[in-house]
Amino acid sequence: MNFNNKIAGICLVFLITSIIGIASADLTQAQAPITGKVFVSSTTFDPAVFFTGDKGTVTYEVMNSNTNTSVMLNHGTFSDADLHLLSGTYDYSNTLGPLQTRPFTFSILADVPPGDYYPTFSLSFFDSNLYHKTMVQVDNTPLQLTVVDKPDAFTIGKKKTIYMQVANPRDNEVDNAILEVSGKGITASPSRTFIGTVASGAKIPVNFSVTPDQETTLSLLLTYNNGNNPHEVHMDIPLNFGTDKKQAYLVMSNVEVIPEGGMYRVTGDIYNAGLETANTVTVTSLSPAVPQDPYKISVARTLKADDQGSFEIAFETDGSTSIPIQLSFRDADGNVYNIVQNVTVPATSLSLPKDNGPPLVPIIAGLVIVAVFVGGWFIYLRKKKN
Repeated sequence: MNFNNKIAGICLVFLITSIIGIASADLTQAQAPITGKVFVSSTTFDPAVFFTGDKGTVTYEVMNSNTNTSVMLNHGTFSDADLHLLSGTYDYSNTLGPLQTRPFTFSILADVPPGDYYPTFSLSFFDSNLYHKTMVQVDNTPLQLTVVDKPDAFTIGKKKTIYMQVANPRDNEVDNAILEVSGKGITASPSRTFIGTVASGAKIPVNFSVTPDQETTLSLLLTYNNGNNPHEVHMDIPLNFGTDKKQAYLVMSNVEVIPEGGMYRVTGDIYNAGLETANTVTVTSLSPAVPQDPYKISVARTLKADDQGSFEIAFETDGSTSIPIQLSFRDADGNVYNIVQNVTVPATSLSLPKDNGPPLVPIIAGLVIVAVFVGGWFIYLRKKKN
């Protein structure tokens, strides 16, 4: 090979090498903007906020925003120094087409103290890697169970209503909330209430009625799910017997006792001195009195707090000077309450008139007249005979 041919060969090799280098550089420069348009479009934690010890999932949505170029994805991983990965990694290759989105889901365990954590999601391309950090929150704040209103005291066999509130102070909603009521010697209605989903910041009213047969402790159990993780809240309410300070209380006033035809007629007013409404108010007399028609029972009307009504009853008595009068009413739940107050019978009419037979004066007068007539008739016959 002569010198000219060697020079030509060297030039040809240099030219080919230059062309390959330029082509490789152009290919790298062309691919760089392609992979730069692949990103994590959204991250979803389920549950959105974990309790310590909760299991859940995290899903990363990866989008290829290139309009006409596919991208090869490799080796999707989840990593964090505190949160535990329960599932595997994505070790196989995936082709993500133009304008397509693909989810990458991992199962995790938040076996960590409350706080904010920043796990990393990574994804490999042919010439680069994608790294994405998102905050996940671990918060142990439970739902709150609050007594809104309840009776000051309970009565054996009487149904009373307790008003509760379920509140969610967490930053995420919870599901399948259920309130259960139980206790020794009580009947609850309903004993189990399905509340369902409780949104973040929501307050849901829940009420139930309790009829106690003895003094006891009422147990409340609120269960709910955070994601697929069960949680619960307990509360105890003592049920003690006594007088309810809020219930209706009836008082008689302006009472007048009138003797009338061998019996007594009583009239007066009834005042509701309580804080609740007295329904179906009735008034009647008790033994030793004997109620008499047409006023055996007087039905006043429903009396609201600070309301007033009137009554009229009649009875006979055996001479007692103090007669018990019973005031009855029902509360909003249908429970019956009785209040007894005494009235005094006037001393001038302590008893009913006694039946001593016919009057003696008319009888004596009649006998005298008969005697005079018979005597006169006897004298007349005697004189006529002589």
